[in-house]
Amino acid sequence: MADRKAVKIVSGQPDFLQFNNLACETAGGKKEPPEFIASAFTEYGKWMDGWETRRKRIPGHDWCIIQLGVPGIIHGLDVDTSFFTGNYSPFASVQAACLDEAPALTLEGDRTGMAASESQFEAVAKLHSESWEELVPVTELKPGFSDTCHNYFPITYPTRVTHLRLNMYPDGGIARLKVYGVGQKDWSALPTQDQLDLVALVNGGVCLGYSDAHFGHPRNMIGLGRSANMGDGWETARRLDRPKNLQVDGKGILQVPGYEWAVLRLGHPGVISQIEIDTNHFKGNFPDSCKIEACYLTPEEEGKYVSGRWSSDPGNKWRVLLQPQKLQAHHRHFYSCDPLALSGPVSHVRLVIAPDGGVSRLRLWGRPSSTRHTSKL
Repeated sequence: MADRKAVKIVSGQPDFLQFNNLACETAGGKKEPPEFIASAFTEYGKWMDGWETRRKRIPGHDWCIIQLGVPGIIHGLDVDTSFFTGNYSPFASVQAACLDEAPALTLEGDRTGMAASESQFEAVAKLHSESWEELVPVTELKPGFSDTCHNYFPITYPTRVTHLRLNMYPDGGIARLKVYGVGQKDWSALPTQDQLDLVALVNGGVCLGYSDAHFGHPRNMIGLGRSANMGDGWETARRLDRPKNLQVDGKGILQVPGYEWAVLRLGHPGVISQIEIDTNHFKGNFPDSCKIEACYLTPEEEGKYVSGRWSSDPGNKWRVLLQPQKLQAHHRHFYSCDPLALSGPVSHVRLVIAPDGGVSRLRLWGRPSSTRHTSKL
């Protein structure tokens, strides 16, 4: 079958955009891109899709505390000022902390047009957030025009983060803060006999490469819960090498020359005993068939594959975990026991779909092995 090379990130975009958004809407943040409605006003002024503060007339600067929906290692930030063109924050900085034992902070209802309450200020003061580790120093931001709105910051901070402090200097507006990274779970507290989804976003799963993501990124497949719609899954473009007249084999699987693929690293190496492939919402655009390959890679081997964009398999590492299976529209497919060809621990999987289409969720249930994979990424 004809392979498609890995997609290259558009020139000018940082590599960390491949990682999960640890503050996405399904994890408690905002997933949809900002929008501008010219006629939308509130009693406090123009409605803007983001965080906008009052024009400051007292000493100091504005800031907010953000709890990540998925704690983890941060690889990059996008401070998005979309549509804030004459009212964006001219400078910003970001600080971080790991506060697993911190008390929960409450918003106390809608405080639009107001500052935080006295009780909120008192609760936040106990966190000493002004002393948190600095991820991004005070940096000038660009206005929210379409060609300047994304302010990207690569992060090198190998410590688990649960909370961020976003500082504006002195005031203004920011549409979105996207936090790209890899979830990190405390595996030491988990009994080794427990079954769990080893590739889930919350358990540290991450997409490391793919052939096509025209309508939806493969990282969506490991998100929380079932998908909200087709946009919340992985969907490719239609392949142009499909035969003019389609044929099937004895199992009813289309015989096509090409396929699409996505590589994911498990949050922890383990033995997979059950697979779920969910085509929820994909009714006229689901893949005809799929298979799953798996392997165990050291951090050094993973680095070589990533740098080569998974274009070759020099070590012959990939082995079939799930033989080709015919898929259905808008359906949860479960596979266990006999169909699974591997019984040993694996660290990476490659989902292959033919010829193209969409998958909303991929779940890989199993038990973590005693070996811990520590990526260099």
